[in-house]
Amino acid sequence: MNKVFVALVLIGCGYALSKDAACLVGLLDGATCDKGAGATLTNALFDAAQTAAELALKLVGVMTLWLGLMRVAEKAGLIELLGRAVEPVMHRLFPEIPRDHPAITAMTLNLSANALGIGNAATPLGIKAMQELQKLNAVPHVATDAMCLFLAMHATSFTPLPTQTMALRQAAGAADPSDIVGPVALATALTSVAAVILSKIMARMARGSSPAATPPSPGPGGTP
Repeated sequence: MNKVFVALVLIGCGYALSKDAACLVGLLDGATCDKGAGATLTNALFDAAQTAAELALKLVGVMTLWLGLMRVAEKAGLIELLGRAVEPVMHRLFPEIPRDHPAITAMTLNLSANALGIGNAATPLGIKAMQELQKLNAVPHVATDAMCLFLAMHATSFTPLPTQTMALRQAAGAADPSDIVGPVALATALTSVAAVILSKIMARMARGSSPAATPPSPGPGGTP
């Protein structure tokens, strides 16, 4: 992703400089010649940087409030309570994982944090869950059905309380930052159900149409 952003910046700068250079050497006529392309690009860069800094400053107070409330909820056991409520569903979705395995706990907490809109807390929990799932993987170089399903659920996680999005809307000056709660809850519920159904279907199709994945055979030197 960093390479993509760098490429976009370089392409924009190159285009603006080429327009100025073409104007200087007279390759473009007066109707299409924009002698201020470079200056326009520079002004746009500074304006965007200023806007980003102002938005970040506005977000400090709002994010502090929401993260503080979520911290209180975490200390009060709300996230753990939500995790316990989701745990039976997790066992049905991931029957191949032992009930007492740490992967179930990590996945449950990850989805619970996403449900409360705490993306900062959900990310490390998601990484922990994938690490635990990898320990159960008999073929380390191939993702298991459980790993694919969890990744799909994480990407489309049901979010009835999008706290961070509401904070961004508040900082951007929205009249009612919470008016997205209903649409976001409905959209994420539908995408989550679709992700689970499609993951289960694809897993069943893969098991039925291809042999089980096997590690690569050793080469002449004894290495894969």
